[in-house]
Formats: sequence, C-alpha cells, structure tokens
Amino acid sequence: MKVVILCGGMGTRLREETEYRPKPMVEIGGRPILWHIMKYYSHFGFRDFVLCLGYRGQVIKEYFLNYEAMNNDFTICLGQTNQIHFHERHREQGFHVTLADTGLETMTGGRIRRAAKYLDGDTFMMTYGDGLSNIDLGALLAFHQSHGRIATVTSVNPPVRYGILSTTASGEVSSFLEKPVSRDCASAGFFIFDRKILDYIDSDETVFENGPLEQLTADKQLMAFRHDGFFFAMDTYREYLQLNELWRSGEAPWKVWQ
Repeated sequence: MKVVILCGGMGTRLREETEYRPKPMVEIGGRPILWHIMKYYSHFGFRDFVLCLGYRGQVIKEYFLNYEAMNNDFTICLGQTNQIHFHERHREQGFHVTLADTGLETMTGGRIRRAAKYLDGDTFMMTYGDGLSNIDLGALLAFHQSHGRIATVTSVNPPVRYGILSTTASGEVSSFLEKPVSRDCASAGFFIFDRKILDYIDSDETVFENGPLEQLTADKQLMAFRHDGFFFAMDTYREYLQLNELWRSGEAPWKVWQ
C-alpha cells in the first residue's frame, strides 16, 4: 500500500530551520523528521512512499540520491570504470520512494491530485511531513477496512496551548490548570483513503483540509479513528527543540524500530 507524504509546504513558522531546506528535512536527532516518519510506517510494513515535493524539493531529491553513500561505508574506484562498492547494508533496504514534484504554489489537495498517477490500488495512506505519533497503523487500517467509507482520519485530544484559569468576581484565581488536554478532537494528520477521494479534488488550488474534508463529512464518508497516545506536530522552533529533547533523552514515543 502506498503512503503519500505531503512535503511541499514552506514552513514559515519554523523559519529558523526552513530558510534553506524544506520542513521535512529539519533534523530530529541528526536525521530529517521525514526519515523518522518513514521509519515509523516501515515498522508496520508500509515501505512504499510517494513524496509530494514543493518548496526546496531538490534538497529532498539530493538526500535520497545520496542515501547509499551517506549511510554506508564504501570503496570507490576512480577513473573511467567509476565503480563503487558498498560494504554494509543500511536498515532501509527495500524502501521504495517516489519523489513527485507537485509544484511550488500548489495547495495540499492539488499535491495529492498531481501525485495520483503514482498511486495504484484502491486504498492509500497519507500524512504530513512534520508530524510524529505512536499511532497503531495496523489498527488504523483495520478500522478503515471495517467501515466501508471513503476516508478515515485519526483524531486526538490536543493539549491546550495556554494554561486555563478561573477567577472570582473580585479577580481571585479559584483554579489553574497548566495546558490541560482539550475536550475537543483534532486531526492528527494520519489518513487512509479509498481512491474515490480523488473525485473530491477539483484543481491545484484545492485546500484538502477545507473543501474535500467538508464535503466528505456532508456525504457521511469520513470516519474518525480515535488515538489516545502520543502525537506531536513540529510547527515552531520550540516544538523542534522539544522533539530533539525527546530523542536525546531516549523517550521518543515514535521510536519503535530497532
């Protein structure tokens, strides 16, 4: 089954790291967050990826073109024969990665539409190139297959960004909760779609999170898979630092591979 990863955004809220590289190439523990996402999917047996490129997409292309040399010891014979012998086998053997240039200004729905020619089969997964989770992808797929609708989204209860306090009429604080978990559900960005989803995307200007998801909801074709575990989207420099600290401390919940 193909896994589509949207990698084309400009990452303007993380400009400290994205001035010269796309956000999926921002490193967590010395590896691009895109690598972490792909390693997580591969742990569940999903190793066939379609990367939808846009802003500084050449950086992602160069990364994969040079992957063998940068992740193995090798001996090179210089001259006309120009032979390279790799001495080791990195653990990403068998990853199948399609790098699709989906345009600089294309919206998220348009990127899926442009990459559709690389999607075979009736079902595919999709996520964004900046979010990490410990979601059970096998259970997610089983849930999607069980309900027979076009689309499945993963739902989470995100923490509230600010502390919540209650006060009396005089201004005395009667209660305070530091960043409690919201009662409202939010999308964690891990989707499964039947190919019929493409009928909901009209053009390159389609923002997937608006029109298509709203129409799917109206058509009763969108189901939510509940995830109560870890989910973290890297939108700001502070969140970049937090993810790196989780990795450094050995407490990264998404690190399930050996």
